[in-house]
Amino acid sequence: MHQNEVVLDVQGLHVDIKTAGGALHAVRDVSFQVRRGETLCIVGESGCGKSMTSLSIMGLLPKVATRSTRSLSFLGEDLSAASAKRINTLRGNRMAMIFQEPMTALNPAYTIGDQLTEHYRHHKGASKEQAQARAIELLEKVGIASAAQRLGQYPHQLSGGLRQRVMIAMALMCGPELLIADEPSTALDVTIQAQILRLLADLQKELGIAMVLITHDLGVVARIADRVAVMYAGEVVEEGTAQDIFAKPHHPYTQGLMRCIPVPGRTAPGGKLGTIPGVVPSLIGEITGCAFRDRCEYAQEICEHNIPVHHSPSGQQWRCVRGAL
Repeated sequence: MHQNEVVLDVQGLHVDIKTAGGALHAVRDVSFQVRRGETLCIVGESGCGKSMTSLSIMGLLPKVATRSTRSLSFLGEDLSAASAKRINTLRGNRMAMIFQEPMTALNPAYTIGDQLTEHYRHHKGASKEQAQARAIELLEKVGIASAAQRLGQYPHQLSGGLRQRVMIAMALMCGPELLIADEPSTALDVTIQAQILRLLADLQKELGIAMVLITHDLGVVARIADRVAVMYAGEVVEEGTAQDIFAKPHHPYTQGLMRCIPVPGRTAPGGKLGTIPGVVPSLIGEITGCAFRDRCEYAQEICEHNIPVHHSPSGQQWRCVRGAL
């Protein structure tokens, strides 16, 4: 196990969704890598393709969506060529996902104990006693008191914060090497959000997991990310270390997002935050040039054509006609 090992390698990922008006290009030529022990945050506003990206990696796309990719590999294994049976073996075992809304991801008809132990027994061939011991161990690890008693409870008997902790324990049951967390704290109140995110960050470091965290909250990104991929209209428009992205964002969209964050000591209480005027363009039909151009203060005629990708010496990349600033 090498610390620098690439766990997930996504190259040229496209997701198209059939609609009455034609194909909606939800994810367009997205590429990124996540290494062991690293957290990549995919950030962007609602509808930019973040969740479709995660669902396509896990092989959980809805029937109306189709995935194509130059390459999609997990620890060197080609997922795009893997059979449905093989994906099922990996999913929940070596690749796990935490969903946004735990109440819809947990089955209301089964106890917490049944849901935690079922796929552990399936993937690991463990006995009921072994699986229960593992479930109690993980519930304690995610900070749930009286873990043994919780096994007999149903999801509706737990608060939102506890349900999300159960989801994290469930995702970790089989000791995955890749964890995808899709807005894991959005449905929770702010203090519980902070606890859940701190818990995820601690577990990720302790267990050396490669984590993809999907969020629209730059405050979360600042606290947790090693690397950041900023998505807009289905594309990654900028990618780099969290330090680089926050210190020197190059893409006008990333700069706009940064202006929307309140800065302690600099933003006056009750003062105005930045906004990005305009709306995201339709992704149905043919899309050319920069999708952000209608909202961009630097837009020129050239932005309607092919947009180059620039690279900084530190490895930061951005998709824009403007080079280094």
